[in-house]
Amino acid sequence: MFLTISTRGTAATPATDLGFLLHKNPGNAQTFSTSHGTAHVFYPEAEVERCTAALLLEVDPIALIRRGKGKGKGRGGAPDAALGQYVNDRPYAASSVLAVALSAVFSTALRGVCKARPERAAAPLPLRIEVPAVAAKGGPDLVRALFAPLGWDVTAEPVALDPEFPDWGDSRYVRLVLESERLTLAEALRHLYVLLPVLDDAKHYWVSPDEVDKLLRAGEGWLPGHPEHRLITNRYLSRRWSLTRQAMERLELVRLAETDDSEVEDIDNAVEAETEAEPRPTPLAVQRREAVLAGLRETGAARVLDLGCGEGHLVRELLRDTRFTEITAVDVSARALAIAARRLKLDRMGERQASRVRLLQGSLTYTDKRLTGYDAAVLSEVIEHLDLLRLPALEYAVFGAARPRHVLVTTPNVEYNVRWETLPAGHARHGDHRFEWTRAEFAAWAAAVAERYGYTVGLRPVGPDDPEVGPPTQMAVFHRDTTEQDKTGHDKKEAKAA
Repeated sequence: MFLTISTRGTAATPATDLGFLLHKNPGNAQTFSTSHGTAHVFYPEAEVERCTAALLLEVDPIALIRRGKGKGKGRGGAPDAALGQYVNDRPYAASSVLAVALSAVFSTALRGVCKARPERAAAPLPLRIEVPAVAAKGGPDLVRALFAPLGWDVTAEPVALDPEFPDWGDSRYVRLVLESERLTLAEALRHLYVLLPVLDDAKHYWVSPDEVDKLLRAGEGWLPGHPEHRLITNRYLSRRWSLTRQAMERLELVRLAETDDSEVEDIDNAVEAETEAEPRPTPLAVQRREAVLAGLRETGAARVLDLGCGEGHLVRELLRDTRFTEITAVDVSARALAIAARRLKLDRMGERQASRVRLLQGSLTYTDKRLTGYDAAVLSEVIEHLDLLRLPALEYAVFGAARPRHVLVTTPNVEYNVRWETLPAGHARHGDHRFEWTRAEFAAWAAAVAERYGYTVGLRPVGPDDPEVGPPTQMAVFHRDTTEQDKTGHDKKEAKAA
């Protein structure tokens, strides 16, 4: 990871004063050990007229895994060492790892303290900050929405997936250049410390309650009045609602205090009124699980398959309902299954309860005798993660071989994507989605599968049903008539070859 901070100067106020403000001598290259690698500070240029300080962070991917979320704050052991944990974008793209290093290496500058040049530390500087690669979930528009209100002139250029193949489109990264003559160095560093992980919408460590204090300290003077303060707070705290609410209440207190001291006495009423006016929305993932559970209850199913179970969120809800007597969860990822086991507390579960649930590793594109004989199967947000060429293999494995009496399938409605303010036009909701279908495309697929394998199918909306673009999630509920002979109309040899 790489970041540069540049400033201009004159004979009276030399640019090399940047070395005093950062507490790093321009004449020396310095190295610092961090919890996730090695940070180097050096100056590519150090002249009276212009000075540039560079921070280069060499991330140790092994340390990143060992000290990651799985090890922190009593969260249990680290997940298995899957290749994807070591080969990823963290060593290259600015994120919370760089933000933490920035705070560690420039901690005094972040507080605005400089005994050698106190007047320079308190005064605005002509600043230029450049980060070659920033993970930006929301694209250039969100980058500008976050930095521009703080007094920055923002250049956010999308980074192509491959410059040799422009048709592939842009990646989720941008080249970021920030320029301003109205901010102090401490303000600039605090902006980066908060907003780099906000843009990435992820942190490499477990977010504990003390993160609220860190956010409010770094956001002092600018966060309460920022037009995107809700989004910033929510993302910085990893969407943990209890922490976000706590931070929002404290920000409201600060805002009212700055507006009118007499209003501070009414802060409790103000926060309560705001909460009543804007109740916490039910997350789409929760609405989706509720819709699936309702659909399963309607079928009267007792033995249920959760295909592509991920980290076990749906399995946990199924276990809470005693009508589901046998629950088998399948996923191709051993890591996801390990997390699911921890989430479900299988090692501490009573014998009777444990007998109701089974976790299996397996691929959904291959037939599996272990999956036959069930009342219902769920494919929740699974099919869009497959290449379209592999979808017929999944169809046969589920509808043709396992043949549960009922199958519930949910998938995103791509038409609804225009309602996500932070989702760039033409981008999928998740980086691993191989496709996202319109309502007509999903209906056509569901009808074709039902006809091919002897099912009937009905479609349902999940989430708010927008009159123009439909719901955010669409669900198909398949039913097989067991009184009739199976009407697969499908050659098994062809299916296996596919």
